[in-house]
Amino acid sequence: MAKRDYYDVLGVARGASAEELKKAYRQKAKELHPDRNSDNPNAEAQFKEVNEAYDVLKDADRKAAYDRFGHAAFEGGGGGRGPQGFGGGAGNADFASAFSDVFEDLFGDFMGGRGGGGGRSRAQRGSDLRYNLRVSLEEAHQGVQKTINVPTSVACDTCRGTGAEGGAEPVTCPTCSGMGKVRAQQGFFTVERTCPTCNGIGQIVKNPCRSCGGAGRTEKERSLSVNIPAGVETGTRIRLAGEGEAGLRGGPSGDLYIFIEVKDHPIFQRDGVHLYCRVPISFTTAALGGEVEVPTIDGGRSRVKVPAGSQTGKQMRLRAKGMPALRGGGVGDMVLELAVETPVNLTSRQKELLVEFEKLSEENNPEGKTFFSKVKGFWDGMKS
Repeated sequence: MAKRDYYDVLGVARGASAEELKKAYRQKAKELHPDRNSDNPNAEAQFKEVNEAYDVLKDADRKAAYDRFGHAAFEGGGGGRGPQGFGGGAGNADFASAFSDVFEDLFGDFMGGRGGGGGRSRAQRGSDLRYNLRVSLEEAHQGVQKTINVPTSVACDTCRGTGAEGGAEPVTCPTCSGMGKVRAQQGFFTVERTCPTCNGIGQIVKNPCRSCGGAGRTEKERSLSVNIPAGVETGTRIRLAGEGEAGLRGGPSGDLYIFIEVKDHPIFQRDGVHLYCRVPISFTTAALGGEVEVPTIDGGRSRVKVPAGSQTGKQMRLRAKGMPALRGGGVGDMVLELAVETPVNLTSRQKELLVEFEKLSEENNPEGKTFFSKVKGFWDGMKS
């Protein structure tokens, strides 16, 4: 059976550029790969035909010979070397490189994606760090400057972060030639893995620094001054760029993220920018009215008038006595909630006065009178 024209096999015109040939080859190889065509008995033969065509046309000299003599250029040893097919021989390294693109397209997601061109940089960015910082409600109200101690990796002073003794520069890895990856042919596939010599960095240190063991960084605790802005809440995150872990072998440092937790307060409860304060008052003050003195979060005091006849749960609002909004936007309010307190440990005289007061106050408890009237109606309804 006569061989098909290589251009027809790839589906391109004779004047196709190298980029067009490569694009057509990759598309055909993916389309005809045996693993994707288990129900097609001819898939493997067609796949090999595509590989053979591209192996010839991607080489400028062999392509020129083929354009002039056709398939006869490679028959009987004339016109240049014969197509090497899929297994090996001269030029197989270039073919393996081309086929690895197809392999990555087919299995890139499984293997972790495309690696990109060129070698990896020896320098690697340091990891980001997290620090949990607790502040009081007063500190969250005013804003504060805190000094924190962060255990982290810092650039080695001895080798200046290079990882090499005396600060010498690392050299290109001889195993992967700086690529950080090595390839191995396994049947139809070219398998790519991290270089075992340099662990994917692409460079090695001949004489590792004794202080850091060649890593270019050492463990150390650092003291940092952090400005906590007014209005922070639990969950607020502050980013300090470049204050994280030092990069590997001179790479850039990561970032430090400070997560704020505002401690509970014994007097105030916070809800966003507003503060709530439960204020106990005597039943005499609740009945007759009066004044109470309450604290504010800034350390001040405010006198508040209690209306006569106030009940437990009554709320009063002090404007702009709450928390400031983070990054501006005004100040919240402080809400006072009254709690009428029942006296305890009464003396005999106090009990006598209360009994007398009870007899004289039947008409002074409208809420209780209304409630028990409803209860009586409920019971009468159940009887009927």
